[in-house]
Amino acid sequence: MAGGGAIRIEQLVGARRAAVWEDLSDLASHGEWMLDAASVTVHGEGTPGLGTRLQVLTRIGPLRTTDHMVVTGWKPPRRMAVRHRGLVGGDGEFTLDDRGDSTLVRWTERLEFPWVFGGPVGAMAARPILVAVWRRNLRLFAARFG
Repeated sequence: MAGGGAIRIEQLVGARRAAVWEDLSDLASHGEWMLDAASVTVHGEGTPGLGTRLQVLTRIGPLRTTDHMVVTGWKPPRRMAVRHRGLVGGDGEFTLDDRGDSTLVRWTERLEFPWVFGGPVGAMAARPILVAVWRRNLRLFAARFG
């Protein structure tokens, strides 16, 4: 993340990796547990995977932007990566690792803030807010499994 390095969040989910991947790979459902995603539109037909395009109306506090993403990594049931191509650019990734009957979900984001959002200074200021929002998102995702 420009001005602050990558943001990494982890959450233990009480389900096996195959079940966690099945839910995580349903890209259209991300708006159900990502509170900063006001809407998620998946472009294209068929099963999501490498090259799938998404449009996400993102809101954090008073800031709103449309995040255009493309899936750049897809290795079921272990890894999914995207490239952000909206006003805020960068890369995001989810990785899943077995932990007995549970799954450790890791979410990493490396974002590049434009000057309109303060560039590197805006990125540093946004970091604690993004960490809090994304931690809550992963807790909501984990709650989907009981």
